[in-house]
Amino acid sequence: MRGVLRVYLGASPGVGKTFAMLDEGNRRKARGADVVVGFVETHGRPNTQRALGSLPVVPRRTVEYRGTTFEEMDLDAILERRPKVVLVDELAHTNSPGSRNEKRWEDVQEILNAGIEVITTVNIQHLESLSDVVLKVTGVPQRERVPDAFVRSADQIELVDMSPEALRKRMAHGNVYPLERVDRALENFFRLENLAAMRELALLWVADRVDDTLDRLRKVLNVEQGWETRERIVVAVKGDDFDEPLVRRAARIAERSRGELIAVHVRTHDGLRGASQQVAPGVASLITQLNSVLHEIDGDDIASAISAFALRQGATQIVLGTSTSRRSRIRTRPSIVTSVLGSAVSTDVHIIAREELGTKKTFRFSKRTSPLSRRRVGLGLAVVTFLLPLAILLMTLLKSSLTLASDLMLCLLIVVVAGLVGGPIAGISAAIVGFCLLNYFLVPPVHTFTVTEPQNLLALLVFLFVASTVSVYTYINARRTIEERRRRFEAETVARLVGILSSQPDPLVAAANEMVGVLGVSSVTISSVDATHVSTISSSQPADLTDELQANDTHTVKVVGPGLSVSDRRLFVQCVEQIGDYIKDQRLNQQREELRLTVEADNLRTSLLRAVSHDLRTPLANIKASVTSLLADDVQWSAERRSEFLHIVDDETNRLTRLVENLLDMSRLQAGKMVLNLARVHLDDLVAGALRSISESAAQVTVEIPDTLPEVFVDGDLLERAVANVVRNALAWSPPGEKVIIGGRYTGAGVELRIQDHGPGIPPSERKGALIPFQKLGDSVSSPNPTGVGLGLAVASGVCESMGASLELEDTPGGGLTVVMSLPIDTTERES
Repeated sequence: MRGVLRVYLGASPGVGKTFAMLDEGNRRKARGADVVVGFVETHGRPNTQRALGSLPVVPRRTVEYRGTTFEEMDLDAILERRPKVVLVDELAHTNSPGSRNEKRWEDVQEILNAGIEVITTVNIQHLESLSDVVLKVTGVPQRERVPDAFVRSADQIELVDMSPEALRKRMAHGNVYPLERVDRALENFFRLENLAAMRELALLWVADRVDDTLDRLRKVLNVEQGWETRERIVVAVKGDDFDEPLVRRAARIAERSRGELIAVHVRTHDGLRGASQQVAPGVASLITQLNSVLHEIDGDDIASAISAFALRQGATQIVLGTSTSRRSRIRTRPSIVTSVLGSAVSTDVHIIAREELGTKKTFRFSKRTSPLSRRRVGLGLAVVTFLLPLAILLMTLLKSSLTLASDLMLCLLIVVVAGLVGGPIAGISAAIVGFCLLNYFLVPPVHTFTVTEPQNLLALLVFLFVASTVSVYTYINARRTIEERRRRFEAETVARLVGILSSQPDPLVAAANEMVGVLGVSSVTISSVDATHVSTISSSQPADLTDELQANDTHTVKVVGPGLSVSDRRLFVQCVEQIGDYIKDQRLNQQREELRLTVEADNLRTSLLRAVSHDLRTPLANIKASVTSLLADDVQWSAERRSEFLHIVDDETNRLTRLVENLLDMSRLQAGKMVLNLARVHLDDLVAGALRSISESAAQVTVEIPDTLPEVFVDGDLLERAVANVVRNALAWSPPGEKVIIGGRYTGAGVELRIQDHGPGIPPSERKGALIPFQKLGDSVSSPNPTGVGLGLAVASGVCESMGASLELEDTPGGGLTVVMSLPIDTTERES
């Protein structure tokens, strides 16, 4: 007999699965059950270790693999001991190579087969079916996975839940991971959005499992009618384009009741009654967009098929569409709606009239529903009225030269021409008129409608049949050709609209203008619910009808003008879908950009706080210590020591000033609000000003700037601070006794300022990161430059870019780093 399996399922690590399992084990042991711990991983958590209590633990077995020793659960020892209950942690664990089973859940399977009850734990991210979803949410692949079927086979599944905020607090207090791992965990897997998404996955998975349990219980109790544990709305679609309003109405019902929407389409075997054999693509797409599922089933009786499907799904409501036209009331058998009402005893049935859904006007006859214009129909009738009698008159005059067969063929030719020009009405009219005229004027006895010869009667009847058939099929082919052209026109229109939405500077206005032309309406209005964006294209034509569709949850599209035909409204729906997709994509792009900016701002803020907290603390501490020493009354400092303290205060104050200036410059650069005062400046004057600001180390700098260099066109004050930053960086990394060389040369397009040092340099792979704010090479206490927030090169690069210059990093010959500033010159002045 198989043992009982109980699973504690958690949304993420740290919610308390292992603690809950141990707590249950202690309760069982207190009631006298033989409980052992097969494998429990405490991760050094004090609460979990205390929860072990006095539970007996089966010693782990050791596995040697490639010189490393691993500890695994001893399956054989557990089977030999045969306890009543065994506690097994981390169900998805992968065993070490050399173990009997590859996965721990397979070990659990053997324990269950031995009749031993197992209590185990697993996280939602380790379920096989959710591995791809978890990867998208967290960006972390899950290599340890367990089949859903094994977990679903558990006799009991208990969800161990905790809010994301509470779990992050547990993390911050060190109750999940060691304190040194907390910051990294909170910034990666344990972000609020990740925890919320994982929690939702766990709740949904458990809810589905509860549905499975209810279905099994209904089968055991032989209960056919579903229990109303959750609202389930089944909407029956016929398959044509006019099901879209019905599906939307059903979706609103489901949303109001917070229920599940299920769509069903019944395919009949004859394909003639009550439903189309295929669901229109627009309807299928809409059902998918509404997070619903379309079920296509076969059945001879549509009403019975719908009722049986609703019963199997445990539906609480059924939504049906029906017509209230007079033609639909003339029936020889009960309607689908009546049959469903009779069979759905305890299920609410919503009957939605198609006229109420706004589809009545679409089915009316109009001049645009025919593939032939009135002019062509008139020409066809003119052939019947004039050409056919004229042909009969000529045949009568040439009676002696023509046989009856010749007369019939000539008349048939005229009938075909009438059908080609004027359609079936003109063709069939020509066939009937030709039949009568031939009989009266050319078939003996003439001038009567009597036919004495059977072969003549047969010839006339064959003529009538062939002429009518040819006319009808000629019209059908013409109609199909025109419908094909219409479909091609619709596809080209939608493709053109997509191009407009993706390329035009004001795409909504251009799209509205395009729809005015292709639909032949007076105006098209694309408006948002909150009226933040309204694009309207209008003409002077009178408005006699209005049609409106919802593009998405925020925008509607309304047309004003002549009534739309079936094909025009189909095109209108397709255009609205494209506009809705465009607005949705724009909204997603905007949200993505806002999220990117938010993440960048958070990262910048975090980096700033980390860097500035250290770089403010050091100079402030030095200033505080020096000033405190100077103010001390119990110590008499010498003049030399007092001067030393004052120099310390001065130097540290300068450091703070430079730090604040760099922070302000970087904030202006990133906000795009750096104000430039461009002017022609001599490069040697600019470098001299930069060296004056670092006078304490200027003796280590060698300046090699030719006097013949042209003036650069820059903001002198900003570039002076940028050069000072670069020189300070070079001095900080230069070995003792090594000079920093500042040189310049004219390149033809501008002036290059080159600042060379012979320090450790920056590898090419890390040079891009060196120009990012708050990034420092060798940022450690042991580095030669343990201070600084990593802003020097970043500010210098940003200042250069703001004034049309550039900053690049190169290797110094013999080792070191060379910063190359390519500075613009005033070309108009040089050419003059």
